[in-house]
Amino acid sequence: MRKKQEQAPKAPLAAKSSLLLSYICPMQLQDDLQARWWKLEEKLVERFGKKPDMEAILFLVGIQELAEIRDKFTKEQKQDLMHVAVCTLLSPSGYYELEGADEEGWPHFRQLKALPVMTLIEQENFMKDHVLLYFATNGFID
Repeated sequence: MRKKQEQAPKAPLAAKSSLLLSYICPMQLQDDLQARWWKLEEKLVERFGKKPDMEAILFLVGIQELAEIRDKFTKEQKQDLMHVAVCTLLSPSGYYELEGADEEGWPHFRQLKALPVMTLIEQENFMKDHVLLYFATNGFID
């Protein structure tokens, strides 16, 4: 007669899913981010005729948020536009909050919490993820 094997108690569903997530290769998550990023780049190439780098994308977001099209921006204004973009992109994650606009219409933000310490690759992926969220929220991508 065969002895009945004892089974380990079943783990709750939440424990199983977190265990499963721990086995997902970080490269797969990065691959998904990269695939979504390439789709965004493709749409931007269709729209503007060339592939933008992160700096150009931040500049575009800054102009969108300023809601004022000009023929030229000074070097300082370009830096300000990229700062507006970063604050705007990170606002949904609770890092910044829009305080209002100055008399010239430039948005001003208040930092709510410190940014996490990250490696260069992690920073790049962090920003890519927030850029993708911005463009999805604004209906430019799915």
